Amino acid sequence: MRGNILAYGLLGLPLAFAALPVYVHVPRVYAARAGMDLALLGLILLGARLADAVLDPWLGCLADRLPKRRILVFALVPLAIGFVALLNPAASHATAWLLASLTLTYVGFSAATVAYQAWGADIAPDSAARTRLTAAREGFGLGGVVLAAALPAMLSADPAEGVARLAWALPPLLLVSAAVTLGSVGDGARRAEARGTAGRGLLRVIRDPAFSRLLAVFLVNGVAAAVPATLFLFFVADVLRAEEFAGPLLALYFIAGAVSLPLWVRLASAHGRPAAWLVAMGLAVLAFAGCSLLGAGDVGAFAVICAASGLALGADLALPAAIAADLGERQGQAGAFFGVWNLVAKLNLALAAGLALPLLGGLGYAPGGSAGLAALTFTYALLPLALKALAAALLWRWRGFLEIHS
Repeated sequence: MRGNILAYGLLGLPLAFAALPVYVHVPRVYAARAGMDLALLGLILLGARLADAVLDPWLGCLADRLPKRRILVFALVPLAIGFVALLNPAASHATAWLLASLTLTYVGFSAATVAYQAWGADIAPDSAARTRLTAAREGFGLGGVVLAAALPAMLSADPAEGVARLAWALPPLLLVSAAVTLGSVGDGARRAEARGTAGRGLLRVIRDPAFSRLLAVFLVNGVAAAVPATLFLFFVADVLRAEEFAGPLLALYFIAGAVSLPLWVRLASAHGRPAAWLVAMGLAVLAFAGCSLLGAGDVGAFAVICAASGLALGADLALPAAIAADLGERQGQAGAFFGVWNLVAKLNLALAAGLALPLLGGLGYAPGGSAGLAALTFTYALLPLALKALAAALLWRWRGFLEIHS
């Protein structure tokens, strides 16, 4: 099983490699390089992400009816094409270019991710194996994120040019990883064919009481993580005045998350996944509190905060998704469960971009200037702190519903 775990997890590397620039670099690329208005950019990202998120549950139902490996193969092509276009905006018609490239990228990424996650639930024989498979997928994913964070600075001294060149690394990464994963991992145990219409299948998912509680915690916790992810580059460039350190700081954050994964798996095995997740949320709250005290030049202190919040990230990635996989297999429709799961994950990111960016624009913040920095610090650090505390309170209240064994 160990060989299958590593081979399965490998495809998580290029998928996560694609995700980080889409959610972290795109806002700054189109605001600074393409000159788009922050409010317009935020609304476009919100609308595109919401439209993409609505597609996920239906893709999940499709994955319960068709071979997941086949869906995965066909989804990788638009993902590669759209990603290259997205990070290389045209000199004119930036709005139309953004919408078209986002559509290709999102459709390919969504179909591939849902099929990949549901496939992992199918090949795992029990809860412990699903936790290990999820951790492997997210561990390789964090490796992909670190690579995506570090490559721009390695490819060019100009941050914008480095991001543009980064796009061309994804197609070969997808090709090699997909060949290894698809060539080494089988279909898994044969599951009962999904019955009824897609709408009825989704209704059964939403009505699952444990899953609805898990989604509520995941939503609040996810928004708490998505706001600083959206604003990270703005915070480093304008509050810390250290844009040149953005890549290494992102790499540190994700390396800490990858290193922490075995710890969270062991802690979850010993004390349960909800308890381990609660510990991680407490660590994240402490880290965000420290961000509010930082100013220009405080790169060392921010590096410590990145490491601490990165450790907490490992639990956020591995534990709730493993619980969702158990719930999906319990009902025999892991695809539908992960379709809804990814809808909520994208809703987190859509809310972060659609609310945080227009809010900052309304409060007088403009990228590259000195106005509105207090608003940027509040939105980047203190707002996520409050949301994390709320997520922890909900998790504590419902912890008895969320430890699933199968």
